[in-house]
Parts: sequence; C-alpha cells; structure tokens
Amino acid sequence: MSGSNQHQVNVHSRLTVVSSIPTEPTGHTTPLNPLDHTMGSHSVHIIYYYRTSPFSKQGRYAMDLDNVRIALSDLLSKYPRMTGRLVRDVDGKWEVRYNDAGVRMFKATVGTTMDEWLRSADESDERNLTVWEDMPDGNPTSWSPFRIQISEFEGGGLAIGISFPHLLADPTSAVLFHKSWTDAEHGDPTGHDPPILILPPLHNRPSPTTTENTSTTIKYLQKNSKLSPISSTKMATFSFKFSNTMIKQGLSKFADKCANATPFEYLTALFWLQIIKLKTLMADSDTHSISLCVDARKLLDVPIPMKFFGNALTFSQLCVQNEVLKGDNGLAEVVRLVHDHINGIKKDDVVSMIDWLESSPEAIDGVYPKGVQMYGPELTCVSLEHLMDPKGEFESLVYESKFRNNEKPVHVSYHVGKAEGVGLIIVAPSPEGGLSRTVTVTMPAEEVVKLCEDPVIMGMEPTMIVSGRR
Repeated sequence: MSGSNQHQVNVHSRLTVVSSIPTEPTGHTTPLNPLDHTMGSHSVHIIYYYRTSPFSKQGRYAMDLDNVRIALSDLLSKYPRMTGRLVRDVDGKWEVRYNDAGVRMFKATVGTTMDEWLRSADESDERNLTVWEDMPDGNPTSWSPFRIQISEFEGGGLAIGISFPHLLADPTSAVLFHKSWTDAEHGDPTGHDPPILILPPLHNRPSPTTTENTSTTIKYLQKNSKLSPISSTKMATFSFKFSNTMIKQGLSKFADKCANATPFEYLTALFWLQIIKLKTLMADSDTHSISLCVDARKLLDVPIPMKFFGNALTFSQLCVQNEVLKGDNGLAEVVRLVHDHINGIKKDDVVSMIDWLESSPEAIDGVYPKGVQMYGPELTCVSLEHLMDPKGEFESLVYESKFRNNEKPVHVSYHVGKAEGVGLIIVAPSPEGGLSRTVTVTMPAEEVVKLCEDPVIMGMEPTMIVSGRR
C-alpha cells in the first residue's frame, strides 16, 4: 500500500483463471533452457494504463472479473507455460509441469484518477499495481508464477499489471501475450494463434565461431556468476518521455557519423555519457563499460520470431576508452560505437553463450546458473526497438494492444525485479509513435535525482511519468 490515501491501492478480490481446454497430455513437463536459468534471479513487471475500462458492462464501476476471464481462459489454452507450475527434474534443473493450474488474477481500486496518478505517483506507488512476490523456497508447485492485477482508477481509468519470474519469459513475451489477449477480446482470430514455446534445436550443428562479442558475454556471466547481496542503497525509478521531434533533432546532429542510428542507440549513448559525468570525473578511469541487452529472436532461427514465448535475450559488454568520451564529438562517437556493437551481434554469439552455459554449469554455481545477476551490476541498457515497425508506418506492438473499445494504452511501464547495483535503463516505444521513446531509469536515488536536473537531458524537454511530482 502507498503511504498516502491518494495513492492507495486496495486489492479486494482475486480468482484463478484456468484454461478452457485441458492441456494434453496431462502432467507433461517441458525443461527450461540455459537462457531461462540465467534469468532466474529476476522478475518482470509490466503495467498497461488505459483511459477507460474495456471490461465494464455498464456504469463506472461495473467491471466483473468473471467477464474478463472468458476470452482469457480460451487464450490460456495456448499458453501451458503460463498455467503450469515450476518443478525440478532429477538433476535439479527447472522445468514446467503442464497441469492447467491457472493464472492468478487480482482486482483492485486506486484512490485517485489515472491522470493524477501518472503525474504524481512514484515507483513505490506503482509497485502496488502489480504483484511483487518472490518464488517460495523449496517446492513451488502450488505457487502461480503468472499473475495479472486489474486496478480501477477513479473516473474510469484502468491499469493491467502482468507479473512473472524472468525464469519463464522475457518482457517481449509478455507484450506479445497481452497483444494476443486484446486481439481475442476484440474478436480478432489472430489473438488465438498458438505461440512457439520451445527454441529450435541447437544441438547437432557445426561448432559456432567465437567472436569478440561472445567473449565479452561469457566474461560478463563469469563476473556476475554469484548473485550480489541485496544492497542497502536506496534505488529510485524515473521515466522520461521524449517526443518524436526531439529524437529526430538529436539523430540529425550526427547523421554524418552514423546515419542509421536508432533512438535506442542515441538515448543509450546520451544517458551513459551524462551518468558517467554524474558518477565520477572522466579522468578517474581509462575505460568505461556498459551492458547492452537486445532481443535475439531473429538470430535464433525461430520460424515466426515474434511468436516465441520464453527467454530470447542476449547481453554483451561494450567498453569505451575514456579519451573517446571527451570533446565535442564524444556523443557522436559513442552512438556510432553502440550502433556498430549491436549490429555486430550474430547468431554464433548467442549459440556460443548457450554452449558455454550447457558445458560448464559448474562455472556458474552448480546445475545451470542459479543466481546470475544480469541487470544492474554495471549500467545495463535494454532495447525494445524490435517492438517498433522498422518503417515507422504502423503502431508499435505495445500500443497496438487495443481492447473492444479500440483504445490504445496511454502509457506502459516496465520494471525488472532485483536490478540493484549501478543502474538499469529501459528504452521502450512511446504512445506518440514514430521516433518518440520512453526511457525508464532505475539508479541509486541520489544519482537519479541529479540526472533529473541534468541540463543536457532536461534540455530535450522530456515529460516525466510516474516519477513523483517532477
């Protein structure tokens, strides 16, 4: 619960949504792969904000969870990974038992309007719009990994919070599931297209080539193979919305250096440079490094990449010499380096990482990685560029999620659990479309407050969302 009545979230009912069609065969288990296990220390929380409720039968507060779950139950028949339960095999590795135990759903009310909430709530308030609950120790067979919370604001606004352990899926999977749900509610048959639940076989193939990116990824895993103790440093999260106009102006300034730079590459370079300046004098270190997280669906030969439901992320480390950051061309040089690094990530880099995880489990704390901290041990930047239409002609997949009233979300928030440390930056689509982006920054509280006063970043006139009264 939030400390103020205005931001109080009251969870007052719950139910379990099960599949309308039983999974066959009952009790079938599917093992989780090394990529899944690598993400085991984190959780994912995504919140969709809608101006009006798409579920109300009539009146302002007439929503009935029984009505909400009709289309959802049909859809969940295609997602046994969501409705099943986590168990361990004889070797202690995680797998999902397809037992149709269902997804837990909660209903809540919020003591303010959605506009006021977006303007004045902070990340501690927003946590109450989704479920933050660690997997229980021991045997979690009665624990629901996937949880959906539907929160009604005064005046009719609605938030849909989706929570789950990163062990089972990545943020893209949740976006694709939510899009399928809205399609199903909208009566679009494509909403019931089955997802791809297992990556293509990676065995019986030629040995992949080890590249520089492969080496930096493996070094990153080795370095963070033990989950760091929870830091006592208070973390804070602020979200910046940058307009299409501002991003376009920024990209145009170094078009001669990197004509094909994406908004993610630009914003990553910009925030990285400003954070370095906040944290330390550049002269204090010869090099600076950053972790870049990008989607690997298209690299792994998935038949229909955007239908894969699971983990398909790749992390790699980019190191930049201090001297590159200095001078008037520092930003342009870093944008180019980030761009070249991301475009240099190949299938062999991902496959080599999986091979290393499979062949050297003892290198990471026993059977498959048990406590790798992928987000936060160094500044980690997550790209959701793959959710945009590359030609800019259509809405992003995030904001195409329209229910029966054909209303797109007004904002979508992304959070990753246990991302303590140096910091986490998520660059996501924005409701304006085009080149506009929403940047969510999680850093030690003192540092992120200073970042909100940075003249370069604030000179881009961002709108602050769910960042307290800023």
